[in-house]
Amino acid sequence: MDARRALEGRRAFVTGGANGIGAAIARRLSIEGAEVVIADIDIGSAALLAQDIGARAVGLDVADLGRVREVVDASGPFDILVNNAGVDQHAFFTSTTIEQWRTLLSVNLESVFATTHAVLPAMQAAGFGRIINIASEAGRLGSRGGAVYAAAKGGVIAFTKSIARENARKGITANAIAPGPIETPLLRKAVERGGAALLESMKAATLLGRLGSPAEVAAAVAFLACDEASFITGETLGVSGGMGCSG
Repeated sequence: MDARRALEGRRAFVTGGANGIGAAIARRLSIEGAEVVIADIDIGSAALLAQDIGARAVGLDVADLGRVREVVDASGPFDILVNNAGVDQHAFFTSTTIEQWRTLLSVNLESVFATTHAVLPAMQAAGFGRIINIASEAGRLGSRGGAVYAAAKGGVIAFTKSIARENARKGITANAIAPGPIETPLLRKAVERGGAALLESMKAATLLGRLGSPAEVAAAVAFLACDEASFITGETLGVSGGMGCSG
């Protein structure tokens, strides 16, 4: 894959693209030649990144489903959609409130419905599209202290497969990526709360015995977005150091 030409002429929409994994994805797609629109509730960080990589930033709270449609209509059409925005709130299920349930489902699952619904008509008309949803190994394995998050990410995986089935003959592929423990600001905050033992348990859950990097997730996204991945659809790719097969 030519590092600067694989996505030349393509337009990409990346949600939650201002920081962490999303920022790495936006940067990598830009390097590959795509015109990138970074959508994030943190418009300040998104704008700084956009200036750095030659992209465009738009303010977007993905939980505002009506606003999702407005932003896509105003800045589209897009060839590539990366649904990366997500949030987690650690709590054992019996301590989970209905407000937490609604927030986690809205940001992690309903927003994926909304963005996909907004971009698909133009992709179908063009006869080309790449939809890449950032799920989680929690969606395949479950998560102790994260039942609602796992349920939402499991929903993302099932939704991805359905979109792949509905759109394969229209030139559109849909795939999910299931990261494991990735070294991001959010993970570091969790480690600050849980201590060194939590960090070691995260590493031990992977076959490789280490954390992943945002750049490693971004590389998988770039591959699934390029023409070389045109025969891959409906799949969930674990970028998790082997966590998905460690049991």
